[in-house]
Amino acid sequence: MTKSEREKMAAGEWYTCLDPELDALRASARRAVHEHNTMAPDERGRMASALEAIFAAVAADVFIEAPFHCSYGINITLGAGAYLNAGCTILDSAPVAIGDGSMLGPRVHIYCAEHHKDVALRRAGLEIAQPVTIGKDVWIGGGAIVLAGVTIGDGAIVGAGAVVTRDVAAGARVVGNPARVLR
Repeated sequence: MTKSEREKMAAGEWYTCLDPELDALRASARRAVHEHNTMAPDERGRMASALEAIFAAVAADVFIEAPFHCSYGINITLGAGAYLNAGCTILDSAPVAIGDGSMLGPRVHIYCAEHHKDVALRRAGLEIAQPVTIGKDVWIGGGAIVLAGVTIGDGAIVGAGAVVTRDVAAGARVVGNPARVLR
């Protein structure tokens, strides 16, 4: 039996993002994101209900500032008290888990997908996605980028503007591009 592109994406296999089912999921996410980003703050509350509805799981007291962007939403899990500041982007082609009490500064970006290195396959939309896991009580400074496959341990701090290409141990502080441990 042949797997759908969505099934391949979920399994962490190479898939083509140029697929009607994935297009429909991205369109649904765009509508939810639009609702969140255009609602008056007093009407929106902690997040627009349409946005919360597409996420995999959202715990209590999560707050997402506008503007926010995600590609699917279906792969995002937010722990209790998680906070995403203005301009955060989560390209969730794979699961993204953000733990309890974690805070993402403005313009933090999380990227799960990697495009194929072969130009013809890249043009065909071939990509592969890896999960991103952010532990509890993590602080990620503004403008940081977290790449596919990275795990950031509980209580870690990622400095503003850092590009996180490797796992970060619990309690560690990392800065720079690529991010390195601050001693």
